[in-house]
Amino acid sequence: MVKIAIIGGSGLDDPQILKDPIIKEVDNKYGQPSSSLTCGEIDGVEVVILARHGKDHGIMPTKVNFLANIHALKEEGCTHVLAATAVGSLREEIKPGNLVFPSQFIDFTRHRNLTFFTDHVVHTPMSQPYDLKLTDILCQVCKECGFAYNRDVAVITIEGPRFSTKAESHMFRAWGADIINMSTCPEVILANEMGIPYQTIAMSTDYDCWKENEEPVTYEMVMQRMHENAEKVKTLLVKAIPRII
Repeated sequence: MVKIAIIGGSGLDDPQILKDPIIKEVDNKYGQPSSSLTCGEIDGVEVVILARHGKDHGIMPTKVNFLANIHALKEEGCTHVLAATAVGSLREEIKPGNLVFPSQFIDFTRHRNLTFFTDHVVHTPMSQPYDLKLTDILCQVCKECGFAYNRDVAVITIEGPRFSTKAESHMFRAWGADIINMSTCPEVILANEMGIPYQTIAMSTDYDCWKENEEPVTYEMVMQRMHENAEKVKTLLVKAIPRII
C-alpha cells in the first residue's frame, strides 16, 4: 500500500489539501520531542505531512530533530517521500517561478545536526533508481498545468536561510551547481536512510546574486515568490499523488 510523506514549509504544511486530516503524535525512541504528523488522504492515497526539520510551523509546534522524523516516517510505514524547498537560481535559464526537480545535491554545510557532514563538499546522489519514476510523473503534471520547470539539475545546500555572496555564487557554479538551497535539506539523507522512493520539488524564488547589474533581491520578494510557488506545488501534489500508486 502506498503512503506518501510530504515534507516542507512555506504553505506546504497545509492540512486543507487532505481529506479528513488528523494530528498524530509519534513518540521518538531517541527521546523528546515527539514528531507531530498531519495524516489524511488525497484521492484515496494515504498522506502524511511532516513540516521541515528544525522549523516551527502551525501544524508542528515543536522542533523535531532529524532522527525523530526518520523514526516517525518509519513508524507510519511511509513508502515515498516528496519534499519541497525554496531555492535561488545560479543559472539564467532557471527562471524565478520555475519548479525544479534535482538529480544531485552538493552539500557545503559546516554543521548539520545529528548527521555525518563536516566542513567539506559532499556530492549526494538522489536515491536511485526510485526518483526517476517520480520525476516523470511530476514533470508530466507540470506540463498539464502549464507550470514552467527544469529537471536533472544540481542543487548546492548551504547553511541558511541566507543569500550567497557573488564570490560564493561563482564558486558554486564552478562546482557544477545550478541552484542554491535557501535552507538545509536533510530529506536526501532521510530518504537514503529509509531506502524509499524520493523526489525534491525545488521552488525557484529569484535569481541569486551572481547576476550582474540586477536590482538586489529582497527578503519580501523571495517570500512572495515562495508563497506563489507553494500554491503551484500544492496543486502539483494533489494531481500527482494519485498517479504514484
